Amino acid sequence: MRRITTEERRARLAARHGLAPAGKADDPVGVARSLVALHATDPATVYLSTWARTSSFAPSDLERSLYEEKRLVRVLGMRRTLFVVPVELLPVVHAACTRTIAVRERRRLEGFLADSGVARPDRWLHRASQAALAALDELGEASTSQIAAAAPLLATRLRVGAGTRFETTQSAAARLLPQLAMEGQVVRTRPRGSWTNGKHRWSATAAWLGDVIAELEPAAAQAELARRYLAAFGPVTETDLRWWAGWTAREARAALAATSHALVDVGGREALVLADDLEAVDPREPAAALLPTLDATVMGWKERDWYLGPHAETLFDRNGNAGPTVWWDGRVVGGWAQRPDGEIVFALLDDVGSDARAGIEREAERLQTWLGDVRVRPGFLPPFQRELAGERS
Repeated sequence: MRRITTEERRARLAARHGLAPAGKADDPVGVARSLVALHATDPATVYLSTWARTSSFAPSDLERSLYEEKRLVRVLGMRRTLFVVPVELLPVVHAACTRTIAVRERRRLEGFLADSGVARPDRWLHRASQAALAALDELGEASTSQIAAAAPLLATRLRVGAGTRFETTQSAAARLLPQLAMEGQVVRTRPRGSWTNGKHRWSATAAWLGDVIAELEPAAAQAELARRYLAAFGPVTETDLRWWAGWTAREARAALAATSHALVDVGGREALVLADDLEAVDPREPAAALLPTLDATVMGWKERDWYLGPHAETLFDRNGNAGPTVWWDGRVVGGWAQRPDGEIVFALLDDVGSDARAGIEREAERLQTWLGDVRVRPGFLPPFQRELAGERS
């Protein structure tokens, strides 16, 4: 069995995820393909993840790929998480993950409707969905509030979290439009404001992309998604794949059985790579990287000790969300934050030496210059990074 050391795993990560100078991508689409998908729950993450992996990048480059060329698209997929994916991968993610999530979320939505006193929630949802799609046909690209104004049924208030301390009310539109996106009928488009804004407009899928999402068999889609994951993240364990994709053990094993792979030894444990991916990876010149909240690399494996070390409790919040991380030579060595005046500050958790510190300082200066007057407010900021930013925990 081929043995892959921790050092080689880190070299693979740095090279394939654009964290080494020789692995930088040419454009945002190349970045997304190298990682399978870019985390998009926090709107700024997509931009900061792309910046970290390209030599020359402006927000307009990503906006062009998303909104003009439409080579990238947002989709709620693995682990019920919002991602930006290459448009050719949309049918794969939709069939492999999103359709199953949509069925489960529709049941939840029907429950909210029932709690809100709506009789026959299934029929109400059908009418409301038709009204929302008709409004989009008329409006084209539109915000949630604009769609609700054009289709008054969507202004219905829903009782969410009934009987819990989190109980609140929301407009039906705020729940229905994400549901229609999960079902492939609409997509998220331009934000309402700058690229750091997380509220997006909506468009009918066929109108935005020129066609409906192609229907794929779930098993074939899951095998293709597993293949792409192994290519980008291998070696991985079955636990990693299950967690990353949000699949059951049966789904993960079936996908692996349909994917040509090989077993390798990583620290005395079995892991998986593609069958044609056994060639040794040479060490690269060590390099620094500042990766944002929920970056696709730091969130790419469930079993993270080989690149994260003992720092999970410091750099992740209680829900398992990664804050901004500092990387050197393919591993996490600290965290960073942006202060209100725009300064990028970092703190190291490992003794990495003077050369590494100097490289990290240069990267922090590069990011500070690139951001300029822009202030990034991550939705997920663990106490360690919050303290760096000068905020109270």
